[in-house]
Amino acid sequence: MGGKYKIDKIKQEHTIIEDILPLLEGVALHPTVKSIIPGRINRRGGSGVEPHLQLKYNTSSGFKVLAKNSSSVQEVFIVTDNPGKLTDWLKSKDMVN
Repeated sequence: MGGKYKIDKIKQEHTIIEDILPLLEGVALHPTVKSIIPGRINRRGGSGVEPHLQLKYNTSSGFKVLAKNSSSVQEVFIVTDNPGKLTDWLKSKDMVN
């Protein structure tokens, strides 16, 4: 499989930073989510930050979020046909900042 595989809607081509997978699995529960694609990981300063997702901007296929924990930040792309509905749902569940 060339190192790429999918668990439900989450593509596992790249590493996912610690403690973020459960958050992404929660996002994947929404019926409008077609796919979740984790991307590049960067180191960040700070300590004691709880894992969380931060909305960044819409894309042609959905939107981008940043997944953050106390030591890293990771780009995550969420593919959906209805970004507005999904964003409202994520905010209502306190899943994004």
